[in-house]
Amino acid sequence: MGTNDQSLSRPNFFSQLRLLAAVAHKDWLVYWRYPLNATSSVLQPIVWLVPIYFMGLAFSINGKAVGFAGYSGTTNYISFALIGMVLGSFIDAVFWGMGFSLKEDMNTGVLEANWLAPASRLLIMTGRTFTSLTITTITSLLTLFISGSLFGFSIIGNLGLAILTVLPMLVGLYGFGFAFAALVLVLRDANTMVDVSNFLVQTFSGTSYPVTALPRYLLPFALALPLTYGFDAVRHLLLGTRTLLPLPLEIGLMLTFMLIMIVFGIWIFRRLEYRVRMKGTLGTH
Repeated sequence: MGTNDQSLSRPNFFSQLRLLAAVAHKDWLVYWRYPLNATSSVLQPIVWLVPIYFMGLAFSINGKAVGFAGYSGTTNYISFALIGMVLGSFIDAVFWGMGFSLKEDMNTGVLEANWLAPASRLLIMTGRTFTSLTITTITSLLTLFISGSLFGFSIIGNLGLAILTVLPMLVGLYGFGFAFAALVLVLRDANTMVDVSNFLVQTFSGTSYPVTALPRYLLPFALALPLTYGFDAVRHLLLGTRTLLPLPLEIGLMLTFMLIMIVFGIWIFRRLEYRVRMKGTLGTH
């Protein structure tokens, strides 16, 4: 009888799915509790795009960004920037969905209670990103539709292959998010960490410009980021831009990044989470 009780209490695949769904559903309800947040999620990217659009026009000739083409291989700067903005929004979703969610739990005093539940901490954090990724996908599509109507958006490549290229990059970001969340547990300052890290990652991965435009002393930092090659590959597939490396090599780097970051992220999270539990600082902030 004792053996049967233990087997029943052992988490299985379906119980893990229910855990992910419960966490995501809770965040979904909280998000829609403040409808202005939903409106802001769509309008804010467009507001940020407006000055980029007019600045691009100011430096274009007959509506074509000729100088920009020297760096990227395309004159379609607005589509280039829109693709970067959409991909960058998924980076935001992982950073804020994992790292900042732990800080929110610290502030509300429920982190230790959640950690005492018979559930995987990694699954809890993964569930916290499901809502943000879903909302990011919806708002990104709306942003592309509205911005495309206002400023123009066109692609000439294979959308399906581009989406397949994005997937390993997103999975790799989860590994990065686990490691980042562990640092939040140790340092307990999510706002500054998320803002600075997010800014640096998006700056050096070329969210709104080709990284070849960076000064020589900054270019090595951009080339060291696997996300740079993800952005580069997707833009090549959709817009026909020049790639930094041959496309198969860039896709291979994305797959390698996915595997390494998942393993490393889980390892560093478990090490640092064990450390803060032993020090008794898990719920402090």
